[in-house]
Amino acid sequence: MTMNKTDLVKYIAEKAEVTQVVANKALSAVVEAVYESLKKGEPVTLIGFGTWGVADRQEREGRNPQTGEKIKIKARKAVKFTAGKDLKDAVNS
Repeated sequence: MTMNKTDLVKYIAEKAEVTQVVANKALSAVVEAVYESLKKGEPVTLIGFGTWGVADRQEREGRNPQTGEKIKIKARKAVKFTAGKDLKDAVNS
């Protein structure tokens, strides 16, 4: 089973003992803060959980899977996430 935004809002509301409306606003604010920070190129770190950052990807050569034709893949920025120790430990226990 996959946890979606609705499930996460319900979980936050229950754990924080707030309404789902308040939990949804809080979650939206956190997501917006992460977006804004990454757009500026600034990493976001939650100690123990992990770090979101932006990595530069260089231009590279690829292939069209249908035709096998060589294509150039443009340089771009990509979002990366590195899990923190507590998260890694929780997943591996």
